[in-house]
Amino acid sequence: MIANFFDIGWQNGLDIALNTYILFRLYVLFRGTNVLRVLLFMGVLLVFRQVAFSMGLIITSWVMQGVIAVAALVIIVVFRNEISSVLKTRDLKFFLWGIPRQQLKTPVGIIVESVYELARQKIGALIVLPLSKGMESVVQEGITWQGKLSKEMLISIFWQDNPVHDGAVVIWGDRITDVGVILPLSKRTDLPSRFGTRHRAAIGLAEQTDAMVIVVSEERGKITVVQDKRVYDINDARVLEKMLIQHAGGDSSARDVKKQTRELAIAAAVCLACVTGLWFSFSRGLETLATHDVPVEFVKSDQNMEVFSSSASSIRLLVSGSRPLIRSLKPDRINVKLNLTNTTPGKNSLSVGRNAVSLPPGISVKSIEPSMLEVFVDVPLKKEIAIQAFWVGRLSPDLIMTRAVIEPEKILVVGPSQALREIETLFTEPLSLDGITESGKITAGIVFTPSTIRPDDQKKSSVQLEYSVQQRENTAS
Repeated sequence: MIANFFDIGWQNGLDIALNTYILFRLYVLFRGTNVLRVLLFMGVLLVFRQVAFSMGLIITSWVMQGVIAVAALVIIVVFRNEISSVLKTRDLKFFLWGIPRQQLKTPVGIIVESVYELARQKIGALIVLPLSKGMESVVQEGITWQGKLSKEMLISIFWQDNPVHDGAVVIWGDRITDVGVILPLSKRTDLPSRFGTRHRAAIGLAEQTDAMVIVVSEERGKITVVQDKRVYDINDARVLEKMLIQHAGGDSSARDVKKQTRELAIAAAVCLACVTGLWFSFSRGLETLATHDVPVEFVKSDQNMEVFSSSASSIRLLVSGSRPLIRSLKPDRINVKLNLTNTTPGKNSLSVGRNAVSLPPGISVKSIEPSMLEVFVDVPLKKEIAIQAFWVGRLSPDLIMTRAVIEPEKILVVGPSQALREIETLFTEPLSLDGITESGKITAGIVFTPSTIRPDDQKKSSVQLEYSVQQRENTAS
């Protein structure tokens, strides 16, 4: 398994890295939202589907695949507002590599001053400062504003004669994005009786999102902050300012930074493990076998040495991999190379191991046949050798062969030096004397023995043999 991991190739490594980053960005953008929970649920279903498929549970894997498809549709339809909020409220730079840690560039001073002015005049107000969780799926109505945040703007929005003064204001950064927003009311029964509709709406939103909500009581002129399902009564402007700064991320402690860094590192590691496991599932899990006959290529360290014979010219490989990889495997992408570095002149036994086989990433060797080759190597030598006719059988008793001329008488051959030093004559193929009744001319092939020798010119592998026969003279006894 570990050997296969280091043999994945740079293309598959890039594929794993790219999809890991995409999965990690989805986690960063949607963490804390219901979208992420459904995505995690889909991931678990995908694992179950692969397990069911590997166990041969066809119907179960098919059902799981249908549930995953339905879950994907649920994400798009049900959580379209949360997805839309992520896409609309972030620029391209943030979408690709930004980390949401704060409500950036929120003018805390303006908010604090405006809230206390509203409290002094006993003007009821409901101010929402969201973070990463989308609110579109839990709030209602609202008017898109996108106005520049200012003290005068906030006070005028909550002025009693303003048509949207009863709704909430949503602030993102230094802009008022929405006004007149209706928040969900909390269903808790343990709230103080002094809490009116604004307080219940603030608590209801905090129960479902990570937003901070500031409430200004119209009757009492008191300021209340609701965050993380907790309610804080504010009596000091410095306390409110500190809470806003912490919410915006400007006063985060080193512990918080370390905690978030650790969380993101763990998430990145989990994403890498998931994508790598998925890659192995597709490329290795569904194994398909195939057989290929591959020519052997000899790699010579000494250019003067030459391979004169081999017990096999090709190797039969049984390879395995995923069905798509096996189907796309071309013969030219498989190589078998044997190194002749440690060979000596003469016959050598070479082992054909897996290290001699070159395959694309994701495909492995199951068996090699044959696993050993007998190879004859030597320094090539050229030599002229005489040719002699190899007659077999018998002439008719009344005939006699008076002349037999071979053309050419000698032939230039190439072969290993050890073999050529011992060879002085080569014979033709067997020539039958039976049936010869008159003189004639025939073409005869040369038998190159041993097989490690060959003619220097392949066109000169035969000779012309001219012979003469005549009647045998009878002699008196």
